[in-house]
Amino acid sequence: MNVKKIERNIFKHCGLLTFGLGLLISALLFIPVILQNSGLFMYYGDFNVQEIPFYQMIHDHVREGMMGWSHTTDLGSATMASYSFYLIGSPFFWMTIPFPSEAVPYLMGPLFMLKFACASITSYFYLKRYVRNRLFATAGGLLYAFSGFSIYNIFFFHFHEPMIVFPLLLLAVDRFMYDNKKGALAPAVFSACVINYYFFVGMAVFTAMYWLMLVFTNRYKITLGKILLFFFEIVIGFCATAFLIIPTVLFLMGNPRLAVLPDGYSAIVHEFPQRYWYIVVSLFFPPEMPAQLNFTPDAEAKWSSVSAWLCLGGMTGVIGYLQLRKRDWIKKLLVLCAVIAFIPVLNSVFQLLNSSIYYARWFYMPVLIMSLATVRALEEKRVEWNRAIGWSAGITAGVALITGLMPTTVYGDDNEAKSTVLGAVQYFDRYWIYVATALVSILLFAVIVKTFPAGTKKLAFMTIAGICVITLLSSTYIVETGNSLDAEETPLISECIINHKDAKKLDNIQNVRSDFYDMPDNTGMFWGIPSIRTFHSVVSTSIMRFYDSALGIERSTVSEPDTDHYGLRGLFSCRYLFAAQHSDFEKNDKPAMPGWKFKTSFDGVDVYENEHHIPMGFMFDKFISKSELGKIENIYRSEALLQAMVLSKRDLVRFSDITGYTEETLKEMKDDPKGFKSKTDDFTYGREEYFKNCEALRKNACKSFEFTKNSFKAELDNKGGDNLLFFSVPYDKGWSAYVNGKEAEIIEADYGFMAVRVPGKTVSKIEFKYNIYGFDIGIIISVCCGIIFLMYIAILILLGRRKRGI
Repeated sequence: MNVKKIERNIFKHCGLLTFGLGLLISALLFIPVILQNSGLFMYYGDFNVQEIPFYQMIHDHVREGMMGWSHTTDLGSATMASYSFYLIGSPFFWMTIPFPSEAVPYLMGPLFMLKFACASITSYFYLKRYVRNRLFATAGGLLYAFSGFSIYNIFFFHFHEPMIVFPLLLLAVDRFMYDNKKGALAPAVFSACVINYYFFVGMAVFTAMYWLMLVFTNRYKITLGKILLFFFEIVIGFCATAFLIIPTVLFLMGNPRLAVLPDGYSAIVHEFPQRYWYIVVSLFFPPEMPAQLNFTPDAEAKWSSVSAWLCLGGMTGVIGYLQLRKRDWIKKLLVLCAVIAFIPVLNSVFQLLNSSIYYARWFYMPVLIMSLATVRALEEKRVEWNRAIGWSAGITAGVALITGLMPTTVYGDDNEAKSTVLGAVQYFDRYWIYVATALVSILLFAVIVKTFPAGTKKLAFMTIAGICVITLLSSTYIVETGNSLDAEETPLISECIINHKDAKKLDNIQNVRSDFYDMPDNTGMFWGIPSIRTFHSVVSTSIMRFYDSALGIERSTVSEPDTDHYGLRGLFSCRYLFAAQHSDFEKNDKPAMPGWKFKTSFDGVDVYENEHHIPMGFMFDKFISKSELGKIENIYRSEALLQAMVLSKRDLVRFSDITGYTEETLKEMKDDPKGFKSKTDDFTYGREEYFKNCEALRKNACKSFEFTKNSFKAELDNKGGDNLLFFSVPYDKGWSAYVNGKEAEIIEADYGFMAVRVPGKTVSKIEFKYNIYGFDIGIIISVCCGIIFLMYIAILILLGRRKRGI
């Protein structure tokens, strides 16, 4: 066997080696879990109840031509805009389209393996410019792809696409600035933005920092012409995303989660001191479970992606490099990142200054630079490894001892001290496993760098081997822990929910809404049926406005009206309710909400039917203003909404022939609010009144209703006079309405739903059609940018040929 020849071939094909190792390591991580779950990769939390149903449901929407409006996303939301954050721009999602719906949940594991492999090779392409031996770029690529940030975010399936494209964005910048290679930057910007607009904001900020750092350290040589072309490519690449970005931005406007800006001292210092400790811990220890913080249980940073651990040596390689270089762009950039991480307002820059919640979802970017610093240090003979290892091991051991042995008082439910224990941690056994893993990682790194000469192929090979060993050691434990955390819910999802469509056999299930009790989140999405319970962060702002303004309930990431608001089941036209058989929905033959009757059971699920179900599309005989509703106690508002339609004062007057409100009525309401006799003064509440209101609305409801592709249609026999027909479908500017074939005005009702005027004494056919709001202008801009870019490339080719004399 010719060893040197093998080494030469490996060196020649380092890219394939990097991709292959990334695929192999991820396969060894994921396949055991897949086998445990009969072919499904199951994790816990968001992965199980968001990522899987989102993929399957939108896969089905695409195949059915429903890219406009999704009736099965909460009460309804724009498909493209709601899912551009999650999957619409992901090439991995589009890989599922040729497969049947039933196969999609089983593709999640293999797609994850492919994502890790792709992150390995894209980071390799970036890193190889900065190393002498490409094998060290392979090592750096694996460090990045299997970093703590990456493993932490297995919880979030859609976070890995940005990790894949980010190194390509920096590579495109380098090629433009170092090599004068034009034409790649615009596609890189386009890809980064389309894949995930939220992460693109962070990438844009970091790339600007990166570019400025290399300019000011004289790494990049600039001229005016070069700068102009550089920004031209950035602008044309970004503008080409208009087909997706414009509808998304228009859809997101008004979302309360985006409205919180840095304020006061909270912009300067973190409100929770443990966050500072958490940031330090994230550099030296394996990632924690996103929903179960261990080192810092009171950091208020669950799901915040605070992890930047490098699996081999932790911070040892970075410390070695920082001690070696006094004035180096890598060192300055990492120091800048550290400062930003500790100052809330600077941290929030990576999400457009949104401070509604603390996130560190940009940490993968400094992780790439940390990987670069580590492999650069491995090539340098002048690194004082004893010093670097001492600092790294010392900090790791110090944090471990301080946190793990700190006396902590345990309090009881009565807030009285019960006992004192050692360790200020949440999960004692898991904590010491993390500590042991971090120390073993440093020890193995120390053995490798002290045994093999700097910069040699042997050192590179052993570093790669060490990365593989520690990744499998640490990440297997994390992945298995994540798989076991939802021990009760996971079997229900895999055995009774995924690809079990028994619910669809119920009468008219697709054209009514359903409720769920003590069931996994988004079960309705798994089954592809309209539901009032949804765990989804990016839904129509009309839904959020309704919960907040009409009910006084904050709707952040979940729509989950409790049983006290039973009136919403009537307003939302809920006909069925699914309850896990182990639940307490029915106690002593009495359901948790009035009017529900047991119907049937299947696969561990009990089905109840609403005896007072109101079909979609109904008319009221009373109307009130928003201010009148606001005077009713929150607990009664869901029932009040069944007694009158809520309109703006302007619309109450515009439709005075129906509502009975005039300018004089509004003036009286304003001038003498206490003396004004409101219809709400006569509202009564309770079980019997609820039944009575439901029956009244049933008599004035559509005799037929059907959700269709990107639209819905109904037929109403209006035996009374002209009236406003209410639909509990979220108001959106993309909707257009037609009554008996003629376009009709859509009126916003109940703080976020739609109504339309219908004639009296007439059988009317009503149809609502949805066109993606902003898509038309977006596609025109995108096409124009595409044409301009092609012309730009053609000019570059012609100029290149002229220079070569062709």
